[in-house]
Amino acid sequence: MKDIKINKEPVELYKILKFEGIADSGGEAKAMIDAGLVMVNGQVEMRKRNKIVSGTIIEVAGHQFKIVFEP
Repeated sequence: MKDIKINKEPVELYKILKFEGIADSGGEAKAMIDAGLVMVNGQVEMRKRNKIVSGTIIEVAGHQFKIVFEP
């Protein structure tokens, strides 16, 4: 599991996917979420603007990422 460090909370889900390079663009990140390809804390997440905070686990294509807050 890879840590994703954020410097503010909360952060919208699609932005994390975009900024971390999991998706090539915001549009692609939103499409991935719409297609049901993204899980948050073990549940399929359909809300593109879901507010993500420290401790959240995101899973995409079999890869897991833990959100860590570092101001």
